[in-house]
Amino acid sequence: MKFTATALAAFLGVSAIALVFAQSGPGMGPTRGMGGGMGTGGVQVPADNPITPEKVALGKQLYFDGRLSKDGTISCNSCHNLAAAGADNKAVSTGVGGALGTRNSPTVWNAAFHSAQFWDGRAPSLEEQAKGPLINPVEMAMPNFDAVVARVKAIPGYVAQFDKVFGKNAVSIDNIAKAIATYERTLISTNSRFDNFRFVDKNALTQAEFDGFGTFRQSGCVQCHMGPDFAGPPPLARGAGFYQKFPRFPDNALVAQYKLLEDGGRFNATKLESDRHVYRVPTLRNVKETAPYFHNGRVPTLDEAVKVCAKGGSNIDLSAGQVRSVVAFLGTLSGQFPEQKVPKLP
Repeated sequence: MKFTATALAAFLGVSAIALVFAQSGPGMGPTRGMGGGMGTGGVQVPADNPITPEKVALGKQLYFDGRLSKDGTISCNSCHNLAAAGADNKAVSTGVGGALGTRNSPTVWNAAFHSAQFWDGRAPSLEEQAKGPLINPVEMAMPNFDAVVARVKAIPGYVAQFDKVFGKNAVSIDNIAKAIATYERTLISTNSRFDNFRFVDKNALTQAEFDGFGTFRQSGCVQCHMGPDFAGPPPLARGAGFYQKFPRFPDNALVAQYKLLEDGGRFNATKLESDRHVYRVPTLRNVKETAPYFHNGRVPTLDEAVKVCAKGGSNIDLSAGQVRSVVAFLGTLSGQFPEQKVPKLP
């Protein structure tokens, strides 16, 4: 089976190609996804937090270190498990003392490409996102940032590393967050079959997968899931997340079944009525591996998530065959995860 560039253009239409694939401009360089993979060339790196190997190594240790939590049991990796596609495959995550969160943990893989973090986009950067869980009472539950800094300062090995990476007397909440964010910017999945199809081999997709891509577009999914990460149009300024209201069509049984209206969405952060049930659009990269789905994690399977999205987003009832084809297409967005060995902690 052959899908030529001309045939693909005719199938999708020029505007759709621009919508789904546009990736020029600052912060999302053309290396993103090129050559069958996704490179770090498009990652936005703050001027005040350049990437160095030493900082990556320090951030990796902090990411895996449960001692940053109140009782020493919860690390960043507890809820964003790199061995589980960067999530934890739970509806909501468990924090210190068995406390339960209120939203599903999004994957940390490829989070470096988002211009805003969390479901409601309240953090404008990975640095700010890294701070939040540390003092969240149902996550890592430290009483305040001073307690986090004191905990790290009490570990001589960390003090020596911070001095080397940031300079003397450098253990601070900002530098802790900078180190973790720097490590997270290296967590990029590569070599998805869809990227291979897009750039290298027009025979890389099966007919069912190609048909699923067509249904994905024709059902309006690209109104939200566009761009190289299927999470919004690049480039966006730091902190300017791509948001959509969901569900747009709330009066249906699936929305009621999965209680999708119980969370106020971005409204909870901004208190603006226009932000009620509005969310930062999540990436579809590796979505097959990150069940369960949606902000509350109540939708258990990808097949069901496709049905919910079509009905709640576009008021479309997909047939069982259409659902299967879209799921087949979404499977082609799964990439390879560079091996991540648990580091030795100081």
